Amino acid sequence: MLIIFLGVISQWLAWAFRLPAIVLMSIAGLIVGPILGIIHPEESFGELFNPVISLAVAIILFEGSLNLNFKEIRGFNKPVWRIVTFGAFIAWICGSLAAHYIAGLSWAVAFVIGGLFIVTGPTVILPLLRQAKLKARPAAILKWEGIIVDPFGALLALFAFQFVLFAIGDETAAAFGLFFLASLFAVALGAGVGWLLGWMFEKGQVPEFLKAPIVFGVVLLTFVLSDIVMHETGLLAVTAMGMVMANMHIASINDMRHFKENISVLLISSIFVMLTASLSMDVLIEIFNWRIIAFVLATLFVVRPLSIWLSTIGTDLTTKEKTLIGWIAPRGIVALTVSGYFAGVLLDAGFEDAELLTALTFALVFSTVVAHGFTIGWLGRKLGLATGDDPGIIIVGVGRFVLKLSEALSEYNKNLLIMDPSWGRLQPARLAGLKTFTGEILSEHTEYELDMTPYETMILAGEIDSYNALVMNNYVPEFGRENLYKTAIHQGDPADYHSSLKGRTLFGNEWNIHELDRKVEEGYTIRKTQLTEQYSYEDYKKKWSADTILLFVYREQGKIEFFTSDNFPEPKLGDTVVSFTSPARQSDRIQERLENKRAKNNPPQPKE
Repeated sequence: MLIIFLGVISQWLAWAFRLPAIVLMSIAGLIVGPILGIIHPEESFGELFNPVISLAVAIILFEGSLNLNFKEIRGFNKPVWRIVTFGAFIAWICGSLAAHYIAGLSWAVAFVIGGLFIVTGPTVILPLLRQAKLKARPAAILKWEGIIVDPFGALLALFAFQFVLFAIGDETAAAFGLFFLASLFAVALGAGVGWLLGWMFEKGQVPEFLKAPIVFGVVLLTFVLSDIVMHETGLLAVTAMGMVMANMHIASINDMRHFKENISVLLISSIFVMLTASLSMDVLIEIFNWRIIAFVLATLFVVRPLSIWLSTIGTDLTTKEKTLIGWIAPRGIVALTVSGYFAGVLLDAGFEDAELLTALTFALVFSTVVAHGFTIGWLGRKLGLATGDDPGIIIVGVGRFVLKLSEALSEYNKNLLIMDPSWGRLQPARLAGLKTFTGEILSEHTEYELDMTPYETMILAGEIDSYNALVMNNYVPEFGRENLYKTAIHQGDPADYHSSLKGRTLFGNEWNIHELDRKVEEGYTIRKTQLTEQYSYEDYKKKWSADTILLFVYREQGKIEFFTSDNFPEPKLGDTVVSFTSPARQSDRIQERLENKRAKNNPPQPKE
């Protein structure tokens, strides 16, 4: 209970205070584990400890690979493949040299751990990307590297271990053949199972309510079958399975992806707490060994940047992109779990210096998570590779009222986008200088052509109520229900729509998009009123007539708050109230401006 609670509350605190969640989870585990001694996961779980973590890693890695659609890297696939192949090889060699000459490990142990330390992994990189809101290209490169290199790092360490055993005479040349055959088997098994499952889904062989549970069970089965053949190849199998399913364009892939994402968040939260809580004080003390500290610094500032800069020579990556990618490489669960396995087998093989691996791995994991977690957002903004702090707004649908609203919003939020399937309907918006995108919001084409990372709020202003409800329901996982707005229902009884499909209704239940467009034809205009000491909100309300429609409040701090059927924000001094008023109020607007001007020119005198 405590592990799950600490993991989830760490995620929530990270979201609330904009902190790296993995850092908080690691700290929480250290506090309740080795520092206070409240829990001892390894003792409590007993023989289930390692299997539980391994299965969790399999699910997390599959969920990550389920996002690897090749369309995403169209146009920059060359740097991606260079980084995951040539870059990984350079990182292995340089990391092994650092482990030997700096950390003082023997060549055998150094090459094993050097192979393992090339991993970054979805458990750490995906939460950081979600937090940092990088632009599409650097974010995609970091995501693909993290997911693809994760199983390769474990296999590279296994390959190095097999080579070490061969060199000391404990293994024959046939062991190498078995290693490669087992790796090929893992890829074939994962790809075959993924294709078969996808085919069954598309042919209607599996009911909707069973799709996510079946995928969950089959992922575990595929991982275990491959791991039985050869240890650590299960990671390769589930990665291949996820990539195949991601590129089959299965109709229900988004539902499975959302289910897996929720499971992954829960597992990542719990596993990080479990791993850090299971460490001993001896390991924590050993971390401050000068050799370990020097190795971590060399990995951060030499090995990683060198591997990225050398592997991307001749690609179209900019200097800024190379700098960012060359710095961000947090290690995570795979490094911690697999290093424990190799520490044991290396000690059994007679390599006593393998005792240092647990402390070395945790030092690298914690240092990279902290360093990269706290700097990814700052460095991204500094290099111009982040989407910025201004949360964007997407408006789906275009009409007379939407144009008026967009022009008003664009004065306060420069990151505004209007979407519609019709190029012609967007023409007035383009002429007004507004940013537009021609495309169907629900199409797969839009998903890969439009980067929605910079946008935090979506307004659904289409003419068909059921379409607005469908779009809203589709984008709840990405935006959150609190950031999805729609105009009032036009036709039918609002009670016919389930509460989960209603969303937040803008401006009140009586103002549907057709009624708002009609008001534009009647001459309604946007009115902006800044509240001052001379003209307060109370004064504004006295002049506020029944035909005025309140749209939103622009806070003095720069935040936009919409008036909705369930939320009526209270404007304060310095805020600007934006409303939609009738032509009859034009004289009031002129009078209001004169009063504001007179008040500014004749401020009240202080009393003696």
